Amino acid sequence: MLHLFGKKITIAMVLIMGSVAAFCQIGGRDNYNFRDFNKKSYYFGINIGFNKSGYKLHQSSFFINNDSIKVTEGGSEIGVNMHMITNLKLGEYFDFRFLPGFSFAQRGLLFSNVSDNRVLERKIESVFFELPFHLRFKSEPYKDKRMFVVAGLKYSYDVQTNSKSRKSLIKIAPHDFQYEVGVGMQMFYPYFIFSPEIKFSRGLGNILIYDKTQNEARVLENVVSQIFTISFNFEG
Repeated sequence: MLHLFGKKITIAMVLIMGSVAAFCQIGGRDNYNFRDFNKKSYYFGINIGFNKSGYKLHQSSFFINNDSIKVTEGGSEIGVNMHMITNLKLGEYFDFRFLPGFSFAQRGLLFSNVSDNRVLERKIESVFFELPFHLRFKSEPYKDKRMFVVAGLKYSYDVQTNSKSRKSLIKIAPHDFQYEVGVGMQMFYPYFIFSPEIKFSRGLGNILIYDKTQNEARVLENVVSQIFTISFNFEG
């Protein structure tokens, strides 16, 4: 599902980029609220959103030859994001953004036993402290609205890590680096800017802590984080 979300966002970004180019050519009037905010070189805000987190799994050679575990899949649950926003204006069309905050997520791994076809789920609850750095490109404003695309890198640390737990059959590293891409729209009001945004994140490295003593861990070779986020920015 997350893979499909990633494809959808890629298509959406292409369409938005075309719209951005069109907006830059058209321009617009009646940007009364935009003019007030455009005078500021920086501003702050809050970001509140929902995430659907999961894993992209790659099986190991042991998975092919083993006779106890037949299938492994990554499960995903709905979580909540809360971030602060620092926005620095870089010319008329670019912003540099720093959004420190927390993300609450629950991800899972599904295993199917060959003997009885019983599906076992291993849930991993996480509280991430996140440091995203983004570059945002914005269109020309039109009637106090402005479309944008955003891309950047994010570092996250799982405060509730299970990496040192002896009871965990699957251990996930607490540190993760991800790339992020997204699209959205700014809507300028007299006292604030409201910006709905969709974003896709994928890990840059393997976060699985290999444990040869557990069959559930041995069938996996590579685990990569994937996150689809819908968020709402309030800035001013």
